[in-house]
Amino acid sequence: MIVLNLKTYSVSLENALNFVEIAKEISKETGIRIPIAVPYVHLKDATKIYKDVFAQHVDDNRPGAFTGAMPAEAIKITTAVGSLLNHSEKKVSFEKIKSTLDRMNSLNLETIICAESPEEVLKIGRLNTKFIAMEPPELIGSGISVANAKPEIIKNTVEIIATISREMQVLCGAGISNKEDVQKSIELGANGILIASSFVNSKNPKEFLRSLTSVF
Repeated sequence: MIVLNLKTYSVSLENALNFVEIAKEISKETGIRIPIAVPYVHLKDATKIYKDVFAQHVDDNRPGAFTGAMPAEAIKITTAVGSLLNHSEKKVSFEKIKSTLDRMNSLNLETIICAESPEEVLKIGRLNTKFIAMEPPELIGSGISVANAKPEIIKNTVEIIATISREMQVLCGAGISNKEDVQKSIELGANGILIASSFVNSKNPKEFLRSLTSVF
């Protein structure tokens, strides 16, 4: 599983739907699941192209007088299938993680919850989520892969989740920039990866993504 987070880079805002087309093509070609988290402004259009579209954040608010909020119901309306939550660039409290996850689950939406330490993994892992993504914030966008710089964090995360659930999938991210980084992550026990800048800034995103799928 390869999760693409487009964030809100200028190139993402301008070319998000092209990136969605690429994810769709490579997923169909390889059989690898490739969810893609797009900027809010592209959510509805992206779902018309590809079924595996995620939001980049979701709030725990119900529909109501909450200006600027992104409730789970809004994601459901777009027909996106889920959302990232608690990314290091959009952290929320543990209480909000729990209440938001409950809302997402009630609407049959998937949630990829990010964590930045084994301690946070342990807390989040006890919740009813399918996916947890380990991303040390200091390595995000650094070009230095977590699999090389801090392999023990991936290994610890996998071990912690194994004691809690056999169903929960562990993703890892931060600094992953080539197929060797992906290979190392899988060897350490991860089920997949979460990437952003290395994909959107690639000279040839399609070939870059295709190269990553060759590891699985």
